[in-house]
Amino acid sequence: MERVIVTSRKSLQDVLSKFDAAVGHPNIEEFWKRVSEATTNVEMEKVIQSALGPSGFMEFARFDHGGVVHKGKIGDYARVFRLVIGNPLIMREMVKHVADAGSYAPVTILVDERPDGVHISYDRMASFLEPYKDAEALKVAKDLDAKVEALLASAALVT
Repeated sequence: MERVIVTSRKSLQDVLSKFDAAVGHPNIEEFWKRVSEATTNVEMEKVIQSALGPSGFMEFARFDHGGVVHKGKIGDYARVFRLVIGNPLIMREMVKHVADAGSYAPVTILVDERPDGVHISYDRMASFLEPYKDAEALKVAKDLDAKVEALLASAALVT
């Protein structure tokens, strides 16, 4: 597994705001309902495309790990968020070639405060799929990695 870590001097809230602006935030229950009601591939793709943000990703879930880890403690504490983002159309392309790719998509991005800044971490999809030795799945995974890493860099960028 290969982990990418980008460190930002921006505040955690600024980093999260950049993610919020870049990824879609559909009502997830409504999204899955609309996907299941689609009767054709074209209809399904339209539903998915409408849920994506400018980055080409949508957020499936957000977990406030810091709020759980530090519950009941007084004072400041490091904040840690796990963002689960992805694009079902990209996942579909990987799963066509390697069914186990469904275990790794959507992807997780960890955003956490540390003394040296806000760390934004991601495990490369290609590193998960490498053992399967499928060139087509790896191509899709590497394209996904490039898009996610561009999103991380953008979120970390001090403007």
